[in-house]
Amino acid sequence: MKEYKKLQQLLLSIDGQSYSSYKRIKGFYQFPDYILAIDHVQVDPYAPPSKMRILIQRETVDIPKEYINQKNKRIAVSDFLTRNFYKQSQKFNHSVKGTGTSGLIMIDHCGQEMLERTAVLIKDNQIEVRFEVGLPAAGRRILGKAANRIFQDILPEIIKQALFYRHLNQTALQTQIDLILDQKYLREELPKQNLVAFIANGSILPRESGISDEPLIGAKPFQSPANLEIEFHLPSGKTVTGMGIKKGITLLVGGGFHGKSTVLQALERGVYNHIPNDGREFVLTVSDAVKIRAEDGRSIQKVDISPFINHLPGNKVTKQFSTMNASGSTSQAANVVEALEARASLLLIDEYTSAMNFMIRDRRMQQLIVKEKEPITPFVDRVQSLYKDLGVSTILIIGGSGDYFEVADRVIMMDEYLPKDVTAKAKNIAAADSYNREDSVEPFEILSRRVPLSSSFPLSGKEDRLRAKGKLHLLYGWETIDLSGLEQLVDDSQTNALAVMLAYFKNHFLNDHSSLSEAIEQLYQHIENFGLDAVSPYTGHPGNLALPRKQEFYAMLNRYRGLKIK
Repeated sequence: MKEYKKLQQLLLSIDGQSYSSYKRIKGFYQFPDYILAIDHVQVDPYAPPSKMRILIQRETVDIPKEYINQKNKRIAVSDFLTRNFYKQSQKFNHSVKGTGTSGLIMIDHCGQEMLERTAVLIKDNQIEVRFEVGLPAAGRRILGKAANRIFQDILPEIIKQALFYRHLNQTALQTQIDLILDQKYLREELPKQNLVAFIANGSILPRESGISDEPLIGAKPFQSPANLEIEFHLPSGKTVTGMGIKKGITLLVGGGFHGKSTVLQALERGVYNHIPNDGREFVLTVSDAVKIRAEDGRSIQKVDISPFINHLPGNKVTKQFSTMNASGSTSQAANVVEALEARASLLLIDEYTSAMNFMIRDRRMQQLIVKEKEPITPFVDRVQSLYKDLGVSTILIIGGSGDYFEVADRVIMMDEYLPKDVTAKAKNIAAADSYNREDSVEPFEILSRRVPLSSSFPLSGKEDRLRAKGKLHLLYGWETIDLSGLEQLVDDSQTNALAVMLAYFKNHFLNDHSSLSEAIEQLYQHIENFGLDAVSPYTGHPGNLALPRKQEFYAMLNRYRGLKIK
C-alpha cells in the first residue's frame, strides 16, 4: 500500500501525458482517515468512469453501534450514507472541467425506496464506499493537476461531510432508522391482523408526474372509511391509523380519474420500504405481492395454465403449455401461475392492463357460446378458489364488470381520491339480479414441479455474458430478456443485480434436477448468508447493485426465451 502523497507525485508527473498513463495510478493509497482503492482505470475520457472504493474504519466515522447492530438498521444507514455521498458529490461535479466524464464523482443513485444495495457496505469493523470518478483530460491528454485536486481536496471533503457522524444530519438519520423499524414491525403485523395491505391516513399517494416518483405537492391526503380503520402502535412510540385491507377478494371501483390506479400503484410499491417524506411511508403490502397483467408476445415454457385454459385448438396441451408468442389471455394465465410458483400470497390486477377474455365472460356471451366450446375459465370464476384452496388473496381494479360483485369480499369505491366502503350496496345490486353465473370451477390443484435445465444457457467464452441494459432489459449474448411487464421492478440497480445473479445462478444452482423454486431459494439463501457481493464477478467493486425480490427473479427467468424445462 502506498502513502497518499505518492498518488499526488504520480498524478503531477503524468500531467500532459497520453490518457493511457492513468493506468499507473491503480492500487491502494493510505490517506490520514481512510484507504483509497483505485480498482479500475477507464481507457479514455469518454469511457465509463474509473471505479474506486473508500475503506474507512467504523470507529473513524463514529456512527453509534446501536444504529448498525441489526440488518434492517444497516440497510437504513447504508441508504442514508449513499444518498448523502451522492448529494455531496453533486456539489463538486462541475468544479473540474475537461473532456468526456472529466471530474464527475458518482455513486449509485437511490429512488424513493430503501433497498439493500452494494454502494455502501457496513462491515464488522469497516465501512466500504464504492463510487466512480471521471479522471480529467483535455482531449486525450491527462490533466494531472486537476486529478490531484479531486483526490487531495474534493474527495476528502465529500467523505468528511457524507460519512462522518459529527457532520451528518443526526436527527434525519435517527428518523430513517426508526422508520425502517416501524415499517418492519407493521409489515410483520399484517398477517397477524388478517391483512394483506395497509394505507395510513394522511398518506400522499399521487406522484409528481409519469416520470417522477416524488410525491405530488398539494395532493389530497388519504383517509380511510371509518369501518375499515385499524390502529397500530409502532416501536418508535408513534401510533398510525389507516385502512386495513383484509385477506380475500377486494375490488377497487369508481369513475375514471378518481384514484383507483393511484391506489393500486401505491400498493404495488408497498412491497418496499420507503424513505421519510415520500408520502407512502406507511403504505405497506405483504412482501410477496405480485402485479399481474397481460403480456402479448412473451415466451412461456411448460407452465400449467389448465386452471384457466383447459384446451386449445389443435389439441395443444395446456398442462405444460409452451409458446414463443403468447396471447393476452395465455400470457396472463401464465403470469398468475408463475406468481403462485413464486409463492405470492397476494395478486394485484388492473382490469385496464388485462386481457378481457381472461377476466370476464358475461351472461350473454355465456348463453351464446356454450361451456364446451369455450376453453377459457375467466378469472372471475377462479378468484374465489384461489383464496379458498391456496390462500391467495386478490386486489382488483374493476371498472366494467359488475359480475365481480358476487365473488368479492369487499368493494371499495374511490371518489375524488377518497375511498368509500360500498360492499353492502354492491352485494345488494348483485342479489337483485336474478342471473347467476355458471358454476364450472374445480378446486385449484397443487402446481406442477418445473425443473430448469442447464442447457438453457449454451453460450461459452466471451459470448456467455449477461448484462443489464437499463431497467427493462437484460442481454444474454445477443438475446434480449424483456422485463417491461415487471411493474414492481423499481431501480436500474435491481436489473444490474438480476444480471449478475442470473450468471451466478446458471453456473452454481442449475443441476437438471432441482425445481425452479428450489434452485432460486438456494440462490437467495446464499445471498442472505454471504451478501449480494458474493454473486458478483466484479472483484472489489460491484457498487451499483440493489437486491430484487425473489418474485422478480422468477419473472425474469420465465421471460428468458432460451429457458428449457424438463
